[in-house]
Amino acid sequence: MGYKSILTVLSDPRQMPQLDAAAALAAREDGHLSVLSLGLDHTQVGYYFPNGMPYAFQDAIDMAVEQAGDLDRQVRQHLGRYSDLRWSSEAAVAQIGGIANLVGMRARFSDLTVLARPYGEDAPGEAEAVVEAALFEGCCPVLVLPGTALPADPPGKVLIAWNQSIEALAAVRRALPLLQAAGSVEITVIDPRGGADGSEPGAPLAQMLTRHGVHADITVLARTAATVSEEINRRATEIGADLVVMGAYGHSRFRQAILGGATRNMLEKAKVPVLMAR
Repeated sequence: MGYKSILTVLSDPRQMPQLDAAAALAAREDGHLSVLSLGLDHTQVGYYFPNGMPYAFQDAIDMAVEQAGDLDRQVRQHLGRYSDLRWSSEAAVAQIGGIANLVGMRARFSDLTVLARPYGEDAPGEAEAVVEAALFEGCCPVLVLPGTALPADPPGKVLIAWNQSIEALAAVRRALPLLQAAGSVEITVIDPRGGADGSEPGAPLAQMLTRHGVHADITVLARTAATVSEEINRRATEIGADLVVMGAYGHSRFRQAILGGATRNMLEKAKVPVLMAR
């Protein structure tokens, strides 16, 4: 089991470190890297104004096509330096409202999508929509990279943020190739609730992982930070984790956008790469 079809989506030339990380992972997994270069048309659908507005719409589309083509050429030139990588690249144009279907369809047939953190000064405005498209429409796990690229070697230490949710279990299953390659794994449980079967927090997961050849230690923590995400980040720093595995959007996207939540906060503040799934 491994990641044989890896996707990354670019919409800005500044995302080349993301491309390098995805390429390194694809080469390590002996997989195929698919690159989607997006050109964005930011005009609003459904509105028409007289006196030349259709020409403005056409100009916006032409600019998006040119943007996608330029980015695709840069990607092809960049990946041409890799001699040990199988890859393909395509350019596509979408309006903001069409990102979900476009990215979701590519992600649906991928084992893993590699993306940069969608929040921050250098993040394109559409980055959040791309991450959510891969997770929701594509039903694909997403490896979210912080400012530094993912190292080419397998992660030495992995932290699993475990809350017994369906989303967290989906993330663990999707992360199995990385967990099996890791030097050590910790199941971190924060303010646990008792399991329905009376088992210790994290014990059934540890047993499942053992059968896949993954030895995992269990750490139970009381939450002392203001948010769960802060507790996860702090623990990851304490143990020197190279990767965090967690479920995504246990609450609705709307609720997290307004009130915040572990997913939204980790996408913004994670110090190490995070593999998310739902």
